[in-house]
Amino acid sequence: MLSDFLFYNVYRQTPHNYAIQICVFKKETNHMNYPLHMFNYHVWANRTLLSHIGTLPAEVMTREVNSSYPTIAHAFTHIYVVDSMWLQVLQGIGMQEALEASMPLIAQTQHYTVEQFDQALEQLAERYRALLAEQPDLEREIVLVNPFATTRTTRLSEMLLHVANHGTYHRGNVSTMLRQLGHPSTMTDYMLYWYQPSESAKA
Repeated sequence: MLSDFLFYNVYRQTPHNYAIQICVFKKETNHMNYPLHMFNYHVWANRTLLSHIGTLPAEVMTREVNSSYPTIAHAFTHIYVVDSMWLQVLQGIGMQEALEASMPLIAQTQHYTVEQFDQALEQLAERYRALLAEQPDLEREIVLVNPFATTRTTRLSEMLLHVANHGTYHRGNVSTMLRQLGHPSTMTDYMLYWYQPSESAKA
């Protein structure tokens, strides 16, 4: 949320003795809420893109296209499965175990409709929020054993930021796929999220 602004004037004399007034604004930010804010943006962006796709012919979700994924449904499946995996990691489950536990979700969701993805992602978001509400310190570190990389000490906040960034990347894939199928996409820029009071207030 926006907080107090500090306003002050600085006067500097130019060689021509003109006084230049410089207005400086300093915004206080709640850094503890920032990862939650970005997660809520991720949820909003998924919902916004799915809402747009819902206005298009239903076949858009399952029409094959030569892109990052065979279909748009496959792309949303990837977002959902990876989000599910990271939720388990945040719960304290090892990454390899969480990955293996999430794999069955691929077959379960890759033929979902827009409405089913919207419901599944919203339910998953609620599970995230319930867990995060019980976490007093998102800067707490865990030892993350990444089967695709190396062992790393990682903050919970970093994982949330990764979830949001990962979603942004793949929503870009979906936008490209929509255009390949002859349909416009919709904007889900972070800047637009600023102007959604009911959403940004959650953080």
